[in-house]
Amino acid sequence: MRRSRGRHAEESWQRPGRRGRMGRMTLTVGVLGTGIMGAAMARNLLKAGHTVRVWNRSQDKAAPLAADGAEVAATPADAVKDADVVLTMLYDGGAVREVMASAAGAVPNGAIWVQSTTVSLEDVDRLAEQAEERGLVFFDAPVLGTRQPAEAGQLTVLAAGPADSREAVTPVFEAVGARTVWLDQPGEATRLKLVANSWVLALTHAGAETLSLAEALGVDPDKFLQLIEGGPLDNGYLRTKLGLTRGDKLSPASFAVNTAEKDARLIAEAGRSHGVRLDLVEAGAERFRRATEQGHGDKDMAATYYASFDK
Repeated sequence: MRRSRGRHAEESWQRPGRRGRMGRMTLTVGVLGTGIMGAAMARNLLKAGHTVRVWNRSQDKAAPLAADGAEVAATPADAVKDADVVLTMLYDGGAVREVMASAAGAVPNGAIWVQSTTVSLEDVDRLAEQAEERGLVFFDAPVLGTRQPAEAGQLTVLAAGPADSREAVTPVFEAVGARTVWLDQPGEATRLKLVANSWVLALTHAGAETLSLAEALGVDPDKFLQLIEGGPLDNGYLRTKLGLTRGDKLSPASFAVNTAEKDARLIAEAGRSHGVRLDLVEAGAERFRRATEQGHGDKDMAATYYASFDK
């Protein structure tokens, strides 16, 4: 695994920033991608006193951030101009490469690139190389958490990058997250994210299938929940997802079905490339595909419940 620090990485921690209230260092951050997660992260960066410029391919998703104090940029290059930090939270690796290719010429040498999109193992290596070619300090930094923790600034950041630039990027991670898990080399954070997501997706499908089976057999789901209550089989996440489905509260999504399918396919690909068969992940990706085909793609991923039925 290559360690990408960029041609001018030694400059990263020396970028001046500004001292805000309480003596905290404030930065100029360009946020590329303002969907569910990116918009929440941008708002928390603003609350922390940072200067934030935002861009999104669909401008209607970026425009509301102006009311929070963000500068809404017309192009990716405008968003990252003079930035201390660039944060990418886009759909997939292809989108990140395309957007950063159009923006990179405007990013100052030595700026930090926080790459938080969930991407493939191949993509994270390619993005690290892209950063090195552009003279950027690269942090592979996906996050754990969905809409609610993102909005509350309570994400867990998985951060892999050069140790001598951690101090410079910490104000960003502290603004968006409650915890930062530091790793060494770019790629390690993405690997850990894929492992964690494999567990989250498996729990989501298990809950959905349990609910659908209970209903099909005429079993009151509350009887099942009472049966496991307080024991080793009980699970707060299970109860949350079942509550969304049973209460018809799948919109707005905390984590959408179509995005979950994308992540499932990344996990399956990572397994195959390392000689591991992930049958549950493969089947889960197919469940998400069916749910999307049924019209539930923008709903919370708990809508995998609907994939249990033909109609």
